[in-house]
This record gives sequence, structure tokens and C-alpha cells, in this order.
Amino acid sequence: MKRVAVYPGSFDPMTNGHMEILRRALSVFDEVIILVAVSPTKKSLFSLGERFAMIKEATKELPGVSVDMTEGLSINYAREHGAIALVRGLRAATDFEYEFKMAAGNRFVDPKIDMVFFMSAPAFTFLSSSTIKELFMHGTDISPLVPLAVAEALKKKLNEIKK
Repeated sequence: MKRVAVYPGSFDPMTNGHMEILRRALSVFDEVIILVAVSPTKKSLFSLGERFAMIKEATKELPGVSVDMTEGLSINYAREHGAIALVRGLRAATDFEYEFKMAAGNRFVDPKIDMVFFMSAPAFTFLSSSTIKELFMHGTDISPLVPLAVAEALKKKLNEIKK
């Protein structure tokens, strides 16, 4: 039986920290579905479709990865797609508190789907999508911190904003 996991997030945009968590999840699961989700509490720089396209491009060489999008609950998506786990990354204690609450809510909805957490590599503990956007908007070269597709999309988005 295939072990399928869902890796949900807003990924606005995807970072190399996300990619590192994904690669580690692929060492545990046969298939990982990256689920690009709408977060009603976040204002996104990129549309759902733009994020989907960037991630599709960034992961095209990774076997066992597929990309999908949802506006619903990740736990419901996982159940509907036969996943046994939701994958999440942890950078710091503040992430733990947020993820702990989310895990409890997900367990309430479907106790058969586990939450699996991967600690970020030390090089990525400071890295978040918000940090990437802020650094980029202030002229910092973020190319070492994001997949090539993301760096290109950020340049394009900046040109659109300037117009």
C-alpha cells in the first residue's frame, strides 16, 4: 500500500526551507502531495494559480511529488485523497504552538490522519515566505533562498507592481 502524505501550506512563495522539508518527507512517504491552500487570514502576493505554477516548476524533477490546490480544509483533502499524514515543518517554538493547535483541530476532524513534523535544518530556521517577500522588496538577492522558478516569479511580480 502506498504511503501518501499531504504537505499543505500557502507557499506564498515556496522557499528552499519548504523544499528541504519536502525532500525529507519523500524519504518517509511514497508520495507527497503539495497542497497549495488559501489562507483567509493571510494577504497573498501571488494568486493560487501563480503559486501552483511556481511549485509545479520547482518540483518537476522530484519523483513522488504532485501539486494540487484547495480552498477547503487540508484535513478533508487528505482524507479524500487517501493520505495517512499531513506534513509540516517546524522552525522555532512559535511554530510549535501554532502547529500544536492545528494538529488538535485536525485530530478532532479525522483522528486517523497523523501530523508528521520535520524540524527545519539550521540554515533555514529564519526563513519564511514573509521574510523572502520583505527581503526581496528591499533589494536583497534572495536567489540562494528560493527555487529558481520562485526567484523569476518574484522579479516578474515586482515589475508588475512597479507599473
